[in-house]
Amino acid sequence: MSLLERRLRKAGFNTANIGYPSLSRNIKQIADEHLAPAIDRCKAEGASRVHLVTHSLGGIIVRQYLQESKLPAGSRIVMLAPPNQGSELAELLKKNFFYRWLMGPAAQELGIGPDSVPLSLGPIPVETGIITGTRSLMPFSNMIFKGPNDGKVSIERAKLTGMRDFLVLAAGHSFIMRNHTVIKQVIHFLQHGVFDHAGRRPHGA
Repeated sequence: MSLLERRLRKAGFNTANIGYPSLSRNIKQIADEHLAPAIDRCKAEGASRVHLVTHSLGGIIVRQYLQESKLPAGSRIVMLAPPNQGSELAELLKKNFFYRWLMGPAAQELGIGPDSVPLSLGPIPVETGIITGTRSLMPFSNMIFKGPNDGKVSIERAKLTGMRDFLVLAAGHSFIMRNHTVIKQVIHFLQHGVFDHAGRRPHGA
C-alpha cells in the first residue's frame, strides 16, 4: 500500500499505513487490537474525519470494527477487492494444511459457508466505494468462481449492501492497490463520495 499512501499524501491527505498480524490473529482480534487503536490515535491527533482505504481482508476487518464502533461524521471508505460475500477460493482451501499455515486464522474465516465472517456482518453506515478487478493470474479460475473475478474474489462477491458506488477495472487482486487508475479513483471517491465513471478505463480494455 506504500505507493497508494504516497499518492494520497500528495493529494493532501494525512495517512497512517496500518499493518496487522493476519497469520496469528482472527478478524475480530485484528479489528479490536489493531484497527481500533489506530483509529483512536487519529481522533486523538485531531482528525475530524477518518477515511479508510482497504485491500482484500482489510475491508472485512473494517466491517467487523463498524459492528460495534463508529467513524466520525463525513468519513468515507474505499475497499479494493474485498471478499464482502466471502470467497469461493477461501472456502475451497480453508481445510488445506498448507493454506492454513501460509495464510493464518483470518483467511480461514473468509469462506462462503456457515462459518463465514463476511456473511455474518451487517451493513455499515459509512459512504463506501468498492473497486474490484477482472484480471486473474490463476489458471482455471473459471472453474472455481461464478462469473468474472480477479483470481481470488469474484465481482459479485465484492459487492456490499448499501455501498455508495462500485467500479470494475482491469486489475488483478494482489496488486490492485498499485494500479494508477485505481489510485486516481480512490482519491476521487475520498474527495467527492463517488467514483469518476467518465474517466474510468473499461475493465475489458
